[in-house]
Amino acid sequence: METKFLLVLTTVENFLISHQISKILITEQLAACCTIIQNGLSVFFWDGKLEERKENLLLIKTTEDKYKQLEQRLRELHSDKVPEIIAVPIVNGLEDYLGWVRDTVK
Repeated sequence: METKFLLVLTTVENFLISHQISKILITEQLAACCTIIQNGLSVFFWDGKLEERKENLLLIKTTEDKYKQLEQRLRELHSDKVPEIIAVPIVNGLEDYLGWVRDTVK
């Protein structure tokens, strides 16, 4: 069976928590790599009012087989009541890199 790869995105308000979440996902082999992009600005409606906050974007590389476990773990670790967790299929990529992702999350 062919491995399907995902790029999972989530945002976290606090950098230290972003870093901690990343290390846990890697250590538990739910992700091969987490990239943290700092200081994005999110603008959104929540509870009927306009909100803005600085956030860190996590780009999480994993496989489709690990997604449900990764989603559950993110929900446990995340401080937001309804965290942003979005999975985007990776349709192409450097074969050596994708092989490394597959081997890392086994």
